[in-house]
Amino acid sequence: MHHFELENALNTLLNRDSIQDYCPNGLQIQGRRDVQKIITGVTASQALIDTAIAQHADAILVHHGYFWKGETPNITHMKQARIKALLSHDINLYAYHLPLDVHPELGNNAQLAQLLDINITGYLPVKPHGVLMHGRLSEPMSAHTFAQLINDQLDKAPIILGDTNQTIDTVAWCTGGGQGYLETAAQAGIDAFITGEASEQTTHIANEYGVSFFVSGHHATERYGIKALGEYCARTFDLDVQFVDINNPI
Repeated sequence: MHHFELENALNTLLNRDSIQDYCPNGLQIQGRRDVQKIITGVTASQALIDTAIAQHADAILVHHGYFWKGETPNITHMKQARIKALLSHDINLYAYHLPLDVHPELGNNAQLAQLLDINITGYLPVKPHGVLMHGRLSEPMSAHTFAQLINDQLDKAPIILGDTNQTIDTVAWCTGGGQGYLETAAQAGIDAFITGEASEQTTHIANEYGVSFFVSGHHATERYGIKALGEYCARTFDLDVQFVDINNPI
């Protein structure tokens, strides 16, 4: 498949041009023209690049790519080593950040809901639409039982902040670094909030609103969107796609 044809197809699928982001989405680094083998992963780290080189991949497809808003434009040190490796091996790098977070079927939030058996009931009013979902558990359960479910599904034991004893029915969530949405979710009256990270003030907000807050890992909560997107590419475009989970405890 032509590398620009693949980019156009993914841009359309993920509605890229309608979503403002902190980085460019799409083909970030151009490699060889024909793409047949793709390595997918959460982040375009050196370890993922080395795996792609060893597997003779034509492209890498990730959620966290390069060229973030506010970072230095200089291509030095770690950035130079990564980009040099991609260019010297003629490997394409595709990255989709917020467009992948919010996709209603393949997105990180949608995939997390499937894993945790949450029935999606709507979206809270923040931008981009879909970045903050809410829903109900198929069956209410204690905070500790829900924490065990998260651990079983994500292979990551969450930290529980706030009310650790309540029975959970309603849930809001934002994969990755969504702790800044906790107060919005709490004011909507939800019982629990799930995201990947916490900040110093998160404990106080969760305590004072009486919300059960589950810190479930940035990487762990965002494995599944890029994995689903790769599986879509394999079955839709008849490509050889391999998901590689580079260990990250954060």
